[in-house]
Amino acid sequence: MSNPNPTSLPRRTVGEWSLQSGKVYKEPFADVTVDAIFTAPSGQTVTVPAFYDGENTWRVRFNPGEAGRWRYRTVSRPTNADLDTRGEFEVTERAADGFLKSTPGKAFGFHYESGKPLFIVGDTTYNLFGIAHCGGDVESFMARRAAQGFNLLRVRVPVSPFHPPDGYSDWQTCRTWAWGGSEQSPRFDRFNLDYFATVDRVVQHAESLGLGLEMIMEAWGFEFPFNSRQIFLPEWEELWMRYLIARYDAYNSLYFWTPLNEYEYYPNGDWHHKPVADRWAMRIARWIKGVAQHGHILAMHNGPRVPPFAQRFAADPDAVDTIMYQEWGSRDRETGWLAAGIEELIKQSFKGWKGSVVFAEYAYERNPALPLIFPGHEFTGPEHMRRAPWRGAFQGMGVIHGFENTWGPFAILDEDQPSLPYLQHLQRFFTEIAPFQYLHPTPHLLKEAPREEGYRPAVLAAEDLSQVAVYFPAGGEITLALPAHGYAGQWFDPRRGELTSTALSLRSGSMRFAPPEGVDAEGHPLDWVLVLVSTS
Repeated sequence: MSNPNPTSLPRRTVGEWSLQSGKVYKEPFADVTVDAIFTAPSGQTVTVPAFYDGENTWRVRFNPGEAGRWRYRTVSRPTNADLDTRGEFEVTERAADGFLKSTPGKAFGFHYESGKPLFIVGDTTYNLFGIAHCGGDVESFMARRAAQGFNLLRVRVPVSPFHPPDGYSDWQTCRTWAWGGSEQSPRFDRFNLDYFATVDRVVQHAESLGLGLEMIMEAWGFEFPFNSRQIFLPEWEELWMRYLIARYDAYNSLYFWTPLNEYEYYPNGDWHHKPVADRWAMRIARWIKGVAQHGHILAMHNGPRVPPFAQRFAADPDAVDTIMYQEWGSRDRETGWLAAGIEELIKQSFKGWKGSVVFAEYAYERNPALPLIFPGHEFTGPEHMRRAPWRGAFQGMGVIHGFENTWGPFAILDEDQPSLPYLQHLQRFFTEIAPFQYLHPTPHLLKEAPREEGYRPAVLAAEDLSQVAVYFPAGGEITLALPAHGYAGQWFDPRRGELTSTALSLRSGSMRFAPPEGVDAEGHPLDWVLVLVSTS
């Protein structure tokens, strides 16, 4: 965080201005509204809400994207001369990637303002803020994740102390209720400033590490208060979301605003697709974009996979930028290792969709040393958690992993699970071996008869076919419809992260391929990736 009330600020840096009121308000969170209007050297204006931070103090956080002399003024309702101010500051140029932007159809859907593409590799850490508030060493965990190559964390602002059927959060040693009052007697016109001081600390640590955050504004819809819309009224929802935007929208580490985890829980906590939930999603997305004027990506996280999102949001197709997509694939005893069915549902869900997509949830890796508090995790071991992200990535998506150690009820922050190296191998493949920004799903290159679900290979290729990659989830043999000029090829092992030492030299003729033979300890066929590079 920069110095308060700065007179000079580097471009794409968070500046903070504080306003002190001599008048004491009974309900300062709800009864006073303060906005700051910033005017850029180019004349463009940006309106940013202020937030109350205790002791008769309001704060404004703003992140300028243009170098030069800026002006600002603050406006209060009802009018308070102490809160109505004017000022100027200088913004100096600096090299910065800036905010992440949704760029559907380009480089898996995401570029920074600088034009640099991003292959998203994330981790699901829903209760990170709550764990930090209860004394967990989240700073070391975040630093380790950054060093391991992660660039995004999924985090919910409100804490989930329980997940049915048996998921109590043993790490919770103090109150993490984000509002005033209590769950039994809530005060939605007040906020827990001690808790938000912790959230500030974690967000600022992410900023220092270069880690992005998906800030989920409302947790699961089956829990209070989000399952009680007759209590958590639209007025309180607006006050809550405005407060989050005022406090965190200025950060570069804010990659996504996601209004509700599995938004179809709206309005009553009942998990199924509801057209009224789609109406809420479009309305709240537009409202957030009107208030959060730094222009961060607006995402929706799904529960049900169908009907297609283009159909759901047809009334306002530009309201939602990104779908944080959830599909676990097969997770039964017999086929949980295969994570079958993911590609087929992706194709159904995104028929006609014009926005970007992240493969944000494909199960949580089971830790056999922990009690089975969520039965759906029983057969989502390392084999499932290796194949699922490859399936998503070969549909042109960045991926967000999930570990039982850290996803919610458990807080084993210092222990990595077995599938972690697999995710690192995937990231290396798409950033060093077959650069993702040039690749697109190209299923038409695959010439083959239909196969059993889960066993079908998937193909990515550059537009000029100078590079081709094929993922084989469980062996098999394929023929590719490629031009007659030559290719050099190698096999990439998703288990070890290595290219085979023997290269394939291919000339005109049959482009027929079968991966190296072999099975794992359970007798399942191994997965492989074929990499072809044109020699012409």
